[in-house]
Amino acid sequence: MPMTAIVLAAGEGTRMKSRHPKVTHKLLDKPLVWWPVNAARQAGADRIVVVVGHGADEVRAIFANDTDVECVEQTERLGTGHAMMCVRDALGDFQGPTVVLYGDTPLMRAETISNLVEHTKAGHYACTVLTMSPSDPTGYGRIKRDENGEVLAIVEHKDCTPEEQASLTECNSGIYCFCGRRLSANIDKIGNDNAQGEYYLTDMVGIYREIGEPVSALLADDDSELLGVNSRVQLAQVTKIMQRRINEGLMASGVTMLDPDQVWVGAEVTVGQDTELLPQTMLWGDTHIGEECVIGPNTRLTDTTVANGASVEETVGMQVTIESDVTVGPRAYLRPGAHLLEGSHVGTHVEIKNSTIGRGSKVPHLSYIGDTTMGEGVNIGAGSITCNYDGVFKHRTSIGDNVFVGSDTMMVAPVSIGDGALVGASSCITRDVPAGALAVERSDQVMIEGYATKRMAMLRDKKASGEKE
Repeated sequence: MPMTAIVLAAGEGTRMKSRHPKVTHKLLDKPLVWWPVNAARQAGADRIVVVVGHGADEVRAIFANDTDVECVEQTERLGTGHAMMCVRDALGDFQGPTVVLYGDTPLMRAETISNLVEHTKAGHYACTVLTMSPSDPTGYGRIKRDENGEVLAIVEHKDCTPEEQASLTECNSGIYCFCGRRLSANIDKIGNDNAQGEYYLTDMVGIYREIGEPVSALLADDDSELLGVNSRVQLAQVTKIMQRRINEGLMASGVTMLDPDQVWVGAEVTVGQDTELLPQTMLWGDTHIGEECVIGPNTRLTDTTVANGASVEETVGMQVTIESDVTVGPRAYLRPGAHLLEGSHVGTHVEIKNSTIGRGSKVPHLSYIGDTTMGEGVNIGAGSITCNYDGVFKHRTSIGDNVFVGSDTMMVAPVSIGDGALVGASSCITRDVPAGALAVERSDQVMIEGYATKRMAMLRDKKASGEKE
């Protein structure tokens, strides 16, 4: 039978003190709600449903491009049981194993979801509750068992008596696996006779017990997977756990980190063997780093590809392609569309935007190259820029192979510089330069002999007499 995952993400999260829904806050580079959805996907869920409520449009936007995710709105937030009723009413009866996850519980592993489903299927249970035994059970629903150890019910913390709060330490994680057919047949039996007047999904355990349906509990191997986020402090805590989990996995695969606590890597990033990630490195989005690279320190790359043997130091890069044996930085800024070909070099205080830097070409320092196609073996002198914007339109610059551009040169696009050309320092190039030519554009230097000496003498005299210039 197909597996359905339902991610409850309708709450406001008032303790976050935010204008945005709690589940849209980011853990590393992804919203909280993305993580359980991704775990369900990796566990083989055929259908993923996200229940939205507060800030529904903002949550929907996260999954706008995900064809395997459906959103159902819970217009009134009347509890977890009510959320499941909303899903049933919107999409029809539940079918097959139906896993319930939470949008603010991002550390759940796909393996744990798979184990929960297999346990439920193997025992033909109507419901399996994933449980935990935290050191501090405050706030969690408690598992109530009979004298034989069978699950009787789940009692919400606020509905527990003082004696139950003290004696019941096994807790409900909020994660369940239901038999979809039996859930559809019985979910309307949930009532709201409790302190909050809400429909608790936890009541299904007692309902199943009353009608003789088998219920089970599966103790999680790692309580940290079940940590929820209700505040920014807790967000920082789960971020640290996920950071450590990802970094330890990378190090186990052959990646070196001088200080793992100072490296942040997103969920979809890949890093090759024998690459070193130095402190204060952040790798986000669809970023892929090759083998034997050095990345960092103080580097942030987003949606960027780096091939083998590259070095990227003190650099910010977004939507960039860096080929093998390229060196970048320190203090470089690579903007969308930058493509650095094999063996090229982009140096200190250089900005590249929507441009190709040819094989072995160099832009060593203090330059801006925008909307440019550059050939092989080019050298760009310090302080040179392509003037690509006329206030309305962007224009392109074309630089051929083996061109030498002197320092402090302005290339006013649209303009083309041919193969092997030489451009003199401090030139403003406004016309195409033929291949092999020398282009020099600068004013004549004017000299007035003795002027500086006379001026300084005059100023000293004025100062001595108390006059002002």
